[in-house]
Amino acid sequence: MNVKTESTSSPKRLARIAGVFYLLVALFGGFAEGFGDPKMYVAGNAAATAANVLADPGLVRMIVVAHLVNAVFFILTAMAFYILLQHVNKSVAMAMLICVALSAGITTLNAVFQFEGLQVATNSSYVDAFGAAGSNALVLLLLDIQHYGTLSAQVFFGLWLAPLGYLAYKSGLFPKALGVTLVAATVYYLVHLITAFLVPDFHKQIQPFILIVIIAEVWLLGYLLIVGVRNVKPGKNILAAATV
Repeated sequence: MNVKTESTSSPKRLARIAGVFYLLVALFGGFAEGFGDPKMYVAGNAAATAANVLADPGLVRMIVVAHLVNAVFFILTAMAFYILLQHVNKSVAMAMLICVALSAGITTLNAVFQFEGLQVATNSSYVDAFGAAGSNALVLLLLDIQHYGTLSAQVFFGLWLAPLGYLAYKSGLFPKALGVTLVAATVYYLVHLITAFLVPDFHKQIQPFILIVIIAEVWLLGYLLIVGVRNVKPGKNILAAATV
């Protein structure tokens, strides 16, 4: 009796573990990308960007670390989902994991450019070599790379939601509407990215549709933490996913 109870609760435990990891992704990623990066980076303004970095180098270091920690927890989130959902379709689950690994890798690499921007801003040898204007321009260049590199990572940050949505839909462990909403969020991410590079004016007009992403991710996070997964009907083989 005890063994059975423990086994049937394993998917819920896995889901809640994924939820905790995903919450940490939201916290560290939200701090880094939602608060920290915009506070430092001023597009097209080298002097203002360098001044922001110089004004609070400790904050820049915290932002860099937040990006790195966010990447680690993102990988752990995907691994938990892989274990939970691989029984539905192992190839699709692997595609989800690969997308997350690529997104985390790009984000981690971009954090190095941000840190180097701090190094240039705070090291007087760059001013001696390039002058104040040249040094500021170099800081802006490095943060430009970090900004657009992080934007590029959205290709995979968006794509991971499509296989996740499919697996959630087919598994029966989550509401089917949640699976559909996750796939819709993928579409928004990709359109958002393409327009940012090709048609910046239109890119600004579609910003309100980010509500789709907010609904999808908050719904997923809340479901994982509060519900975990739906109770499994007898005869459905999901227990193997919890023990692999």
